[in-house]
Amino acid sequence: MEHIAKMRFGLSNHAKRELLRRDIPLSLVEAVLQSPQQVVPEDGGRMAYQSQIEFHGKMFLLRVIVAQDVEPAVVVTVYRTRRIGKYWRTE
Repeated sequence: MEHIAKMRFGLSNHAKRELLRRDIPLSLVEAVLQSPQQVVPEDGGRMAYQSQIEFHGKMFLLRVIVAQDVEPAVVVTVYRTRRIGKYWRTE
């Protein structure tokens, strides 16, 4: 697989809507894509690029779900969650 920092990403229309609806700055998504704390497999062959971030004074897990089977890879959705333990991999 290409080095993550060199990968280019497109944004699906759904992901663009979710950024606005969930008030997630594009700059945070770009930071996670360029330097994720973890990349974990998801259903359907997708990958979750994720990092723990402070957002409005609270800790969240920002998850960026990416379809890597197209060129460029496409962000299909993005969300933040306080349920870090549900998604964080300790191994």
